[in-house]
Amino acid sequence: MSVAAALRDAAARLDVISGTPRLDAELLLAHALGIGRNDLLMRQRDLAAPPGFEALLERRLKGEPIAYIIGVRDFWTISLAVTPDVLIPRPDSESLIEAAVDHFGAAAPMRILDLGTGSGALLLAALSQWPQARGVGVDLSPAALAVAKGNARRLELDDRADFRLGDWAEGVEGPFDLILINPPYIARDAALSGDVLHEPESALFAGAEGLDDYRRIIPMLPRLLAQGGMAAIEIGYDQCGSVSGLLANQGFSVSVRRDLAGHERCLVAVPVRSV
Repeated sequence: MSVAAALRDAAARLDVISGTPRLDAELLLAHALGIGRNDLLMRQRDLAAPPGFEALLERRLKGEPIAYIIGVRDFWTISLAVTPDVLIPRPDSESLIEAAVDHFGAAAPMRILDLGTGSGALLLAALSQWPQARGVGVDLSPAALAVAKGNARRLELDDRADFRLGDWAEGVEGPFDLILINPPYIARDAALSGDVLHEPESALFAGAEGLDDYRRIIPMLPRLLAQGGMAAIEIGYDQCGSVSGLLANQGFSVSVRRDLAGHERCLVAVPVRSV
């Protein structure tokens, strides 16, 4: 089958389960051919769909996320390997890096901490943004840390990224100029659909209100965050008030940033200067 015909057929079949059926079809076919999506689109007339494409398409039709099928996800300015051991990096989380860029301006954070690093997405994006920075990424999952370390090696950032097995910031010594935090924040009884059904539960759920991990992490921040630094914390769409209150109780000034869909997604916490 020609590439053009294969894409039309695949997009029509995927339309039932995906909000981006044509894009999904292109990514899957490019992966089956072992080329990039742009190369696929430029060379459509010269290529044919390989036999392995149908197996990839069937996996997607069963609901498996594209990122897990092709093993790669773009985030900020980098591309990351992902597996079912880690959350899939999402554009919404880029709001944390955007907040840090705005906060530091022409300056740069020199020491960065990423709590719940997963694939290493936030830390490695920050290190790519600030070439002089060094960082620590902490995760409770050895499998996730293996993915993060592999990404650091591929991006040639492993000399500046220290990935550690740990329970949030227990045993971590500061201060850090920038702390990036994307903890589990989904309430245990929340109804889920889509890609999250395939992602690791330990990275998703945080008690009855989705606040359990914030309650553990936030009291650790005063000893970790340098004066003049900032913490960027991802939150659920309805958690701004609750998490802001926890931060204010620890002496932080808090502002909020919205994601591409307009949801309150990132809290920026800075230490209140002592008089």
